[in-house]
Amino acid sequence: MFRRADWLIGLGLVAALVALFAISMTLAPPPTEGAEAFAGTDATVTEVLTTEHQAEPWFSPVFEPGSGEVEAGLFALQAAIGAGVLGFALGSLRGRAAAAREQGPG
Repeated sequence: MFRRADWLIGLGLVAALVALFAISMTLAPPPTEGAEAFAGTDATVTEVLTTEHQAEPWFSPVFEPGSGEVEAGLFALQAAIGAGVLGFALGSLRGRAAAAREQGPG
C-alpha cells in the first residue's frame, strides 16, 4: 500500500511543520503592556493606522459579534465548513483516481 519512502516523507513533513511552529513561537516578540500575546493582524494594523497615521475607516462592519466567545465560535464554524469542503473535494478526487485505475488504460 504505502512504501517506506512515503512514510519517511510524511514523517519529515510533520517534523518540518512542528519545527516551523516551534520556531515561530520562540521568535515571537514579547507582548507589550496591556496587549494580547497573539493579537490578530487586523486589530494590530487598525490600531497602528488610527493612532500613528490618523487614518479614518472607510466603512463600519455590517455585523460585530457581541463577545470574543461568539467571534471565536463563528471562526471555528467557518473553519469546520472549510475543512468539510476540502475533505469532500479531496475524497472526490481520490475516488475519481481510484475509478480511473480500476477501468485501466484507454
